[in-house]
Order: sequence, then structure tokens, then C-alpha cells
Amino acid sequence: MINFLIVTHGEFGAYLTEAAESIVGGQEQGVKVLSISPRVGVAEIRERIRRAIRELSGPDGLILFTDMPGGTPSNLAFPLVKDAARVEMITGVNLYMLVSAFGHRTDYKLPALVQKVLTDGQRSVCDVRRRFLERAG
Repeated sequence: MINFLIVTHGEFGAYLTEAAESIVGGQEQGVKVLSISPRVGVAEIRERIRRAIRELSGPDGLILFTDMPGGTPSNLAFPLVKDAARVEMITGVNLYMLVSAFGHRTDYKLPALVQKVLTDGQRSVCDVRRRFLERAG
């Protein structure tokens, strides 16, 4: 089973995880959320991420999700995972991406799940009016 670490500004990741679990069911193991707060120093945040990566790394792999490229969660996490085996990092996490990841974590190997999550996430960002008008026309 592929594990997940969600690192975001504030409680964003916790709320996304709660919403995704309400759709696909509770994720009893292998999911951890870290909330980044300006009240916690950079060194402590980096250490929390490092510990979580160590805890969640396993034979099937780990996907680390962050909320935005160039943000503190991404900037602190990337150096810790860039050379790690079976650890992938996806930024720009949205609800549909977590629903996809949670729903397919046992169905796919790590590289295929990363691609599925990226495709599903990108597909979920759209101009709804244009999408429906194109289908109707």
C-alpha cells in the first residue's frame, strides 16, 4: 500500500484529508498530515517532515503532497525527498487528487499512481461553463 504525507499551510491539508475520507472512506493507516504554522520555526518544521518521511517510507512507496510550488511546505520538503528511493512529491494538491490517491492506493504501483493523481487533478481544474457547452455542442 502506498503511503501519503500531506504538508500544507495552516490546516488546509487536514481539511482536504477529512473531505476526501468522507468521500472514499477513512484511511486507517499510512496517511499523515503536517500543518505549517508561522509560529513554528523552520528547523522544527523540517525535522517534522523528515520524521514523517522516515515513518511513512515503505516498500510500496510514499507520495508527499504539498499545497503550492514555491511555498514553505514544498521548499522544505523537496530537499528531503529529491534523492529518496520510492518517494515522490506532488505539489498543488486539491480534493480530487486526494480522492484519487486514497481510492487507488492499492491498485497501482507508485509511478502509475503519481501519473493518475496528476491527470485527475489537472482534469478537475476547468472552466465548467466551457466544458458543459463543448459537450452539449
